[in-house]
Amino acid sequence: MDLIAIADFAAGAMENWGLVTYRETALLIDAAQSSAASKQTVALVVGHEIAHQWFGNLVTMEWWTHLWLNEGFASWIEYLCVDHCFPEYDIWTQFATSDYTRALELDALKNSHPIEVAVGHPAEVDEIFDVISYSKGASVIRMLHGYLGDEDYRKGMNTYLKRHEYQNTFTEDLWRALGEVSGKPVEDIMSTWTQQMGFPVITVKEEKSGDKRVVTVSQEKFTADGSKDDKSVWMVPITVSTKSSPNHAVHKFVLSTKEASFTVEGVKSDDWLKVNTGGVGFYRTLYTRDMLDALLPGIKNQSMPPRDRLGLQNDLFALARAGLVSCDSVLKVAEAFTTETNYTVWSDLSSNLSTLSILLQYSDFHENFKAFIRSLYSTIMANVGWDAKQDEGHLTAMLRSLVIGRMGNADNKSVITEAKARFDAHCDGSSTLSADLRAAVYSIALKHGGVAEYDSLLKLYHKTDLQEERVRILRSLGATADSTLLQRTLDFSISSDVRSQDTVSVIAGTTGTVNGRELAWKFIRDNWNQLHERFSGGFLLSRLVKSTTENFATEDKAVEIDEFFKSNPAPAAERTIQQSLENIRLNVEQLKRDSKLIKGFLSSFH
Repeated sequence: MDLIAIADFAAGAMENWGLVTYRETALLIDAAQSSAASKQTVALVVGHEIAHQWFGNLVTMEWWTHLWLNEGFASWIEYLCVDHCFPEYDIWTQFATSDYTRALELDALKNSHPIEVAVGHPAEVDEIFDVISYSKGASVIRMLHGYLGDEDYRKGMNTYLKRHEYQNTFTEDLWRALGEVSGKPVEDIMSTWTQQMGFPVITVKEEKSGDKRVVTVSQEKFTADGSKDDKSVWMVPITVSTKSSPNHAVHKFVLSTKEASFTVEGVKSDDWLKVNTGGVGFYRTLYTRDMLDALLPGIKNQSMPPRDRLGLQNDLFALARAGLVSCDSVLKVAEAFTTETNYTVWSDLSSNLSTLSILLQYSDFHENFKAFIRSLYSTIMANVGWDAKQDEGHLTAMLRSLVIGRMGNADNKSVITEAKARFDAHCDGSSTLSADLRAAVYSIALKHGGVAEYDSLLKLYHKTDLQEERVRILRSLGATADSTLLQRTLDFSISSDVRSQDTVSVIAGTTGTVNGRELAWKFIRDNWNQLHERFSGGFLLSRLVKSTTENFATEDKAVEIDEFFKSNPAPAAERTIQQSLENIRLNVEQLKRDSKLIKGFLSSFH
């Protein structure tokens, strides 16, 4: 099978049988100039496209309704491939933050859609190439694999592929094959996950009695705004781990009713008890205050596995956004992560803190929040330092880049000084920045610099012939705080110097501040006809709309965006527009509800 990199290519890659096509950044690696993150991305994309030779090519979906049979599977198997080839990447933990939690976030919206969605018009096809088909699809497959076990799962997949090779299939054909081999009610369970939108929040309560715990779990649909829905019921594979058995579930069952109780024996009185072992189940978990407090030492001393630490804080941020737990208590839990050492846990926590930071840009205490970030990251910054140590792992390189980027964004003075010095040396040729540090250093230099730094970066852009480096620079240009330079970046995005496929990344890069967001949204409106024409035939239009609209936090802006798209319809991005409007209104509500509590918590940070 041949793989080919193509200069102008809207998608990441396409699984043509025998000749797979890729964007340059999704296939080409330069040993000296490619970052650890890029190597990993290429491995995943190649794994994804190879997986399609079976899921999509050998066996093809009957109709677009079943798109997820292609994309959900390829998105799951890419991790299986990379984990096999590069176990040091700990890629299944990264799956949690790159696919699983992203799917939970989108699927909590009222403008989500089921995995299997009726498609009647070509414009609707573009819309379903989204996080639900890919990431939720992959997540429910991972949950099913966990429930069936590897052996039955493998045999069932083999049956499915042999039975249907060179034919078209429906989702039910897959469930039938897996059910026959395992003897388990696969179709009954999985239809609750593919045919209805959303997922449950599992509320957990316990009663202690000697070395026994009587645990009660109940399910209700989780919605991002915290509203109630009593109708939906899922068949939920529930797993429970404890402090003395952190990696293996001590109790498993399928919750098929609204509520159920069970007993866990042999649990010491001070043991924590955690539902959703390894974060494999596609649901949120809500604990009582006592149960949550008991879990905190497991975070601080890292006796709880990374995927469980990650899932715990991710659930809490989502529950706080929905108003089901208080936002200040989530920040108290975040403080327990000062001793954290795992790259992926930091990556997910950072993403949640960034979302909160964007919200707090619309408050009068954003500076206090930056001080909180500087405090939270100080220990890990001291641990990773600026320079790679001998024989350090792939994940440490990614962690260093992440931490330096966050500290620079939170205005840590020593990090800014060091980043500027290294940037200048890199630009004048007196030393070369490692590929892993470039994205972080470029952004810091631009944010805290001016025209000189901007022009230096553009010079590097025109000099390099490596597409990965060009994209890295393009994404950094919008980090500038200067309005004139932000406008220059936006104009540059649609110039002949930028490939059409990269325009969206450049525009999205300007939206990190209130000012940048306003300028980008004005730019979209002023150039709508050109942008719509350029991207209307694919899913880049949805990405453009999402990145430039969803982070506002006023009702006025929601109305303005709604009116603009009513006058300028974009059928291929219609669902994305509705999701953005929903997110803006969630931002408005959260600010209104939580500002006072968050301000109180942050008042001691300066």
